[in-house]
Amino acid sequence: MNINSTVISGYQALNDMGYLLQGVSAAVVVTDRNIEAIPAVQALMGQLRDRIPQLSLVNSVPPEPSQHDVAAILAALPHRQADMVIGIGGGSVLDVAKLLSVLCLDAAPSLDALLAGEKPQRRTRSLLIPTTAGTGSEATPNAILAIPEKETKVGIISPVMLPDVVALVPELTTSMPAHIASSTGIDALCHLIECFTANVANPVSDNYALTGMKKLFASLETTLREPDNLQARLEMLWASYYGGAAIAHAGTHLVHALSYPLGGKYHLPHGVANAILLAPCMRFVRPAAVSKFAQAYDLLPDADSRLSDDEKSHALVEYFTALVERLQLPASLEALGISPDHLPYLVEAALDVQRLMKNVPMSVSADDVRAIYLTLFPSRQAN
Repeated sequence: MNINSTVISGYQALNDMGYLLQGVSAAVVVTDRNIEAIPAVQALMGQLRDRIPQLSLVNSVPPEPSQHDVAAILAALPHRQADMVIGIGGGSVLDVAKLLSVLCLDAAPSLDALLAGEKPQRRTRSLLIPTTAGTGSEATPNAILAIPEKETKVGIISPVMLPDVVALVPELTTSMPAHIASSTGIDALCHLIECFTANVANPVSDNYALTGMKKLFASLETTLREPDNLQARLEMLWASYYGGAAIAHAGTHLVHALSYPLGGKYHLPHGVANAILLAPCMRFVRPAAVSKFAQAYDLLPDADSRLSDDEKSHALVEYFTALVERLQLPASLEALGISPDHLPYLVEAALDVQRLMKNVPMSVSADDVRAIYLTLFPSRQAN
């Protein structure tokens, strides 16, 4: 899959947006109220209002949006036709912006048709500006929506939704709370390591994954210790982008398959669900990906080159466990007060995510999935 987006990046890269907005007389800006309040975003909005005669603002995108949320947003737009859709925000905002770039056209497929599998043929111009460093939505052909009726999530996937322009601007991420920076950073890590170890991995996706992991390992914890370190912030934006690009050329697998039901049923933030599952899922996958785990381990700043590949693969899993703990993210569902009574549902729902399960580099049974989920309930496991 070709990613033809133009990427601009760096501090103050959007201080003059005139060249990006040539010929735009009507635009839809998609964000949320928290993002809209960031001073740097307010400055962006000022430029947009000055340069675009007809500007429609969508600032009601919720975390983990459902198809009903998108339908309501579309129905409330005063002017659906637009020359450009501009998304400013985290993954949920960018996913909605990608969908609106398709839905804000005459004769566009309906949202229901997209959910049923119809592929869009065209979209309006789009500019995506991430304000978190994790989802990589700006580089993927995916838009993920919650389906409350089924207590899970689905992906609408089409290369048509890849944007014309992506802007990676580090000062837009400095207002990100530490817990959001942590969970979205782990989301990016999951994208990178899952795509790298997927059975559909290839030299293109591997290149993105390795480059992204090197940046992430060097920068994630720095951004938490030094929130105003713009170079580290930019490196994390690139790590996130590379994670999205890896998805576009390969695909995630076990962590994401098992996390979708957690988001759908318990409404856990996506990055938190992934953090809980990262080490248990990678421990399961490790025997089928020893060499690749060793390559990933070698990218750690304090990697021990004396270890064998097998030792490196184990060390990488332990690094994942320790990283989630250092980032003060939950390591079990039990810690969140979630009961193991829903294990049968979780197993069935995860196995139903065949789009991702088919990418796991080894066979996975219902008993395997149950065993992984069971590790998230330590007291139950001990009995």
